[in-house]
Amino acid sequence: MSLLDFEKPIAELESKLEAMKQLARDSDQDVQSAVKALEKKIFELKKETFENLTGWQRVQLSRHPDRPYTLDYIYEITSDFIELFGDRTVADDKAMVGGFGTIEGKTYMLIGQQKGRNTKQRQMRNFGMANPEGYRKALRLMKMAEKFNKPIVTFIDTPGAFPGLEAEERGQGEAIARNLKEMFMLKVPVICIVIGEGASGGALGIAIGDRVLMLQNSWYSVISPENCSTILWRSWEYKEQAAELLRLTAKDMKALGLIDGVINEPIGGAHTDVKWMANEVKKMIITHTKELFDVDPDELIQQRIDKFCRMGVVKE
Repeated sequence: MSLLDFEKPIAELESKLEAMKQLARDSDQDVQSAVKALEKKIFELKKETFENLTGWQRVQLSRHPDRPYTLDYIYEITSDFIELFGDRTVADDKAMVGGFGTIEGKTYMLIGQQKGRNTKQRQMRNFGMANPEGYRKALRLMKMAEKFNKPIVTFIDTPGAFPGLEAEERGQGEAIARNLKEMFMLKVPVICIVIGEGASGGALGIAIGDRVLMLQNSWYSVISPENCSTILWRSWEYKEQAAELLRLTAKDMKALGLIDGVINEPIGGAHTDVKWMANEVKKMIITHTKELFDVDPDELIQQRIDKFCRMGVVKE
């Protein structure tokens, strides 16, 4: 398992604990009291460390290579996921995935950005950065869900929309802008969950919903700390300071009224217990869907518009 810098003191104690347990297995020495004391110390250190992470440390955790991605959650929480492909115009964008799946007997449309685990997958998935056809595919699937009166769940995990020349030539800005407009007008419940990185318009392109939730160690901002540092200080060296100033953590977003809730992660992060984390996500989806399905479609749309308008209005 990959270790982040702030996890190394914990890893050292866990290594000592394993050595102590091995000693107990290989000899007659009674070290149970010492083992219990060290286990308690490790638990306390973990709790203290992960409850007091800085903004930059949470950004690091959101990018952990072992962290579950969109398809990991989908396959854990659904019983019969059927992936759908293509935008019916240009191509199928592998950075954006989606399809129908059943959760507790109810059909949902599940859509999200997908990253890769190894070099080959990362290239195929374009590091989770969708092209215009990815956002158009997402919108096509949302419209399909609306047609069949199925709730929509989106999983946000992207460092941003793909900034390449070819993406701009095919209308990246227009594709994202159209998604924003159309998502406001969907007549079915929309639940959006930031599971990792939520950067800029690339994230917002599938994040207009009745409920916007964030995992505890995810982040959501108009720009990444590194790029913010580069713009303001002409150097990446101030990324930690930028992360604090951007107030991009789930706790900050909730305090600012920009999201509706925070989904707690196990101590150590979502990757330490994927099944538990997926079950928590599943419970939140079911809870919010039940609340939203009782609302009249026209009222649902108006509440969605009002919700985002309360975040700030620009007058010209």
